[in-house]
Amino acid sequence: MRTLSPHRRLMGSTAVLGLALCLVPGGWTMASAHPGHAVQPVAPAKRTVRPAKPSERRWLAGDHHVHSWFSVSVKPAADPSQPPILIKAGDASNPITTNARMAAKHGLSWMVATDHGGPNHSKLNRDEAYPELLRARRETPGVLQFWGMELDTPAAEHSSLILPRSDGERDALFGIESRYNRREPWPADPARDQEAFMLEALRHMKALPRPPVVIANHPSRSATGVGRYGLVSPSELRDWNDTAPDVAVGMEGAPGHQASSLNSDGSLKPKGDRGGYSRAPTMGGFDQMTARLGGFWDAMLGEGRRWWITSTSDSHRHYTDGGDDFWPGEYSKTYVKAAHTYDDVLDGLRNGRIFVTLGDLVSEVDVTASAAGAKADIGGRLEVPAGSDVTVVIRVRDPSGKNFGGFSPSVARVDLIQGEILGAASDRSLDANPTTRVARAFTPASWAREGETLSMVHVLRNVRGPIYIRVRGTSGGEAEPLPDPLGEDPWSDLWFYANPIFIVTR
Repeated sequence: MRTLSPHRRLMGSTAVLGLALCLVPGGWTMASAHPGHAVQPVAPAKRTVRPAKPSERRWLAGDHHVHSWFSVSVKPAADPSQPPILIKAGDASNPITTNARMAAKHGLSWMVATDHGGPNHSKLNRDEAYPELLRARRETPGVLQFWGMELDTPAAEHSSLILPRSDGERDALFGIESRYNRREPWPADPARDQEAFMLEALRHMKALPRPPVVIANHPSRSATGVGRYGLVSPSELRDWNDTAPDVAVGMEGAPGHQASSLNSDGSLKPKGDRGGYSRAPTMGGFDQMTARLGGFWDAMLGEGRRWWITSTSDSHRHYTDGGDDFWPGEYSKTYVKAAHTYDDVLDGLRNGRIFVTLGDLVSEVDVTASAAGAKADIGGRLEVPAGSDVTVVIRVRDPSGKNFGGFSPSVARVDLIQGEILGAASDRSLDANPTTRVARAFTPASWAREGETLSMVHVLRNVRGPIYIRVRGTSGGEAEPLPDPLGEDPWSDLWFYANPIFIVTR
């Protein structure tokens, strides 16, 4: 067989790519800087009764895990027979209004107020936090600001609870928090710390006229090693998803607290652990449940579960103020393909039109799978005749200019990952999918660049059974994300991940 030179191979790939890109819907706009430097969030559109059209959707950056001074500390009452006193600003320091302004400054179009609770915290949320949210909506109208909380989750750690925007949102959250939040009652009620109680809460949420979205936060923070899970287990997350599949839809792929290795002057803190993961470290800033190739996330996708990942700040107190956190959008972004409305952003979260990035490594990721006249995008499903060749087109925007750390990172590699859909697992604790592999690793030699846009194409030949594909990328040279050492500079090790496309055969 005649071997082509690298130059000729690239020219051939580019020719195929030019044809394949015609399959990608919509236009591709260019920007000259990272989000937050050139992108100005627009004011929220009025709610409409019709669903958004795909042509109205674009990538909107946001953060669903942000704390304000309504995340309280608890002080025992002088009279031990009385409930403890909630200390405002005891655990997080910033008003909701400040969080919203900083979200806008760092390029976010949507955000969720997620304060966690304590005894009788539901009343504080209802009577004081919610009015402040309304004020923040008025003061920063360019950021869609959802009402929610970080649920003190029964038999787990925490989860982001995101309410649909509605006239009844305050009462809906009060009902959930007062009835189901683990730390709400005083004295403490051990019955509230049982998994069965969380499943009851999910059934309640599923039955609401406008159900919320629940995303498990920092799922492996209490893990003691790789594959040795703590308060959040694979079987538990399967139970959540089985009980309310349109409510419990995913987990934080990358936790917050990523500035924990930075001193207030920006110098490195030698013993700082990214994300507060002190026993089982993050890998490239991501939780092991996401970062391990063929691990728990791939096991869930291998069952055909619509189980999505996100990335958040978990902002309590900025690192320059002595905290462990970045501002919303300063380091971590969850991008949702949506129209700029509350309903469509929540629909995008519920249905996996999501990619996530650290350090503004990328600002757009589009993945399209097509065959036999049909196509699907991130979060979607493609049905093709058995034996079809499926063309996968990946387009990534690698933005120019500096990120909020003052660096200009570049994408070094993009991985197309493929795994088989094997059906429901008989072992509820399963955290592995042995069929998962990197189908193609793209580098600058194998993609086409036009300005900030990197374009690449791969054909999956003779697809005979159900599979899924997903995409990740990195600024570094690690073949797989390695455990993050103490004191690592978070700006030096950046990854992005896109949610999957499911491909089934008939």
